[in-house]
Amino acid sequence: MLDFFISPAHAQGGGQGSIFSLALPFILLAVFYFLMIRPQQKRVKEHKMMVEALKKGDEIVTNGGLGGTITKVADGFVHVKIAENVEVNVQQHAVAALLPKGTLKKI
Repeated sequence: MLDFFISPAHAQGGGQGSIFSLALPFILLAVFYFLMIRPQQKRVKEHKMMVEALKKGDEIVTNGGLGGTITKVADGFVHVKIAENVEVNVQQHAVAALLPKGTLKKI
């Protein structure tokens, strides 16, 4: 039943593992780190830098899909004008992207 995972010789303690079978977990861990963990950490760092650089007049899109222009930056929140006489408060970390100037006027 377990022959698929462990050969009978290893299960009896009689065989030595090859260098490849001993290094396989470390190789998989390194591949996992470089393909999944490291890129995610880079994206988080870039988003944090973008959020810290937000200023009045920037055009943004939130995670919920609202697009607008920042009218005020406060501690942890930004005031976003989404239409004429309509302004909402949004958490800074809910800002998904910073748009190039003039993008919202084209829409």
